[in-house]
Amino acid sequence: MKWNKENILQQWWLKINDWVDQYPWLEMLSSLFILLLVACVLYFVTKKIVIVGLHRLIGKVFPSTNNDIFADHSVIRRIANIIPALIILNGIGTVPHLTDKIVQIVQMLAQAWIFLTIALSIAECLNIFNLIYQRNPKSRNKPIKGYLQLVKMILFIVCGLMILGTFLKKDVFTLLAGFGAMAAVLMLVFQNTILSLVASVQISSYDMIRIGDWIEMPSLGADGDVIDMSLHTVTVRNFDKTYTTIPTNRLVTDTFKNWRGMADAGCRRIKRSIFIDQTSIHFLTENELEKFKHFFLLEEYLDEKDKELTLWNEQFKDSLNQRRLTNLGTFRAYILHYLRHHSGIAKNQTLLVRQMQPTAEGLPLEIYAFSTTTVWAEYENIQSDIFDHLFAIITEFGLRAYQAPSGNDMTLWRQQNL
Repeated sequence: MKWNKENILQQWWLKINDWVDQYPWLEMLSSLFILLLVACVLYFVTKKIVIVGLHRLIGKVFPSTNNDIFADHSVIRRIANIIPALIILNGIGTVPHLTDKIVQIVQMLAQAWIFLTIALSIAECLNIFNLIYQRNPKSRNKPIKGYLQLVKMILFIVCGLMILGTFLKKDVFTLLAGFGAMAAVLMLVFQNTILSLVASVQISSYDMIRIGDWIEMPSLGADGDVIDMSLHTVTVRNFDKTYTTIPTNRLVTDTFKNWRGMADAGCRRIKRSIFIDQTSIHFLTENELEKFKHFFLLEEYLDEKDKELTLWNEQFKDSLNQRRLTNLGTFRAYILHYLRHHSGIAKNQTLLVRQMQPTAEGLPLEIYAFSTTTVWAEYENIQSDIFDHLFAIITEFGLRAYQAPSGNDMTLWRQQNL
């Protein structure tokens, strides 16, 4: 009975083979289907079992702070794409009734896919390395994104040559020897890349800019913080929330201002003038001197000046050569003492109140000082608070701030003279 069953099965199998031999395309399609099915099953197993296990292993080996980077940039998931290509590469030759030319084309395509997948996986590893490096505080001083981009560019060029060599059935070194004759053309094509690479090395070596620096480059309309440095470009987020992209080599060839020194010093310069109407400058009267003696900030100044002028005037009895206090000089002394007592002014930095060259708009009385903060809003508040007070108190010294006549001034003058 057992022999009869085996005999029946053999006869049935022979009949199937005879029937299939009559339809070779059916045998070919069934073999291709089996090959693709095996490739898909192995890909699914690799992705759902092996990759999950490796992710758990990586989560235990590396710090938890970097797990999100590995989750967003999975190198293993990319490498898993090689599995189906390997199955097709080695199994396509077993499919019956396929011509040698078709088999070679499929194998070359599978091999090219493997090369491309490996290149993309290595590039993804470089991206992960850059993201982990950026979490290090030292990365602000020495960004490596530009160098990694150069490595990836070389990687993809080599990958392209290997794929080209696969289809042309030539060795990569043979192709490189052929490209040696095109060196001049390649230099022209990659001119910007070479210039950017040299500029990146110079910027890094001389520590010209860092991520987070405030730079100002009027020629390109850049005025803001550096947020990204790559091989070809440096991205600046301007204070009006726009973005300016600067070619890396322009930072070496053109001039720009880096405000990092201000940030490191922790103070910011105040340099602004009050234009004094020169016709309001005069010697102080006795009544004005008595009034100013009640000013706390002027007590020390008036005592020192009184001693100095007394010694001077004793030597020169002639009234023409005698010195007297002026309202402008007293106002300068008041501003200086006021700034020294102001909490928003840095006491260990340069502090000056000086006269500048007189102009048609009046006599500039410049304040040169440094605030105790570099925060923009706080700096403007300190500066505005100082000048609010000075403009309000200037009339106490008998001085007038210059202001060009307006239409209202001309109207009042006409009314007064009619």
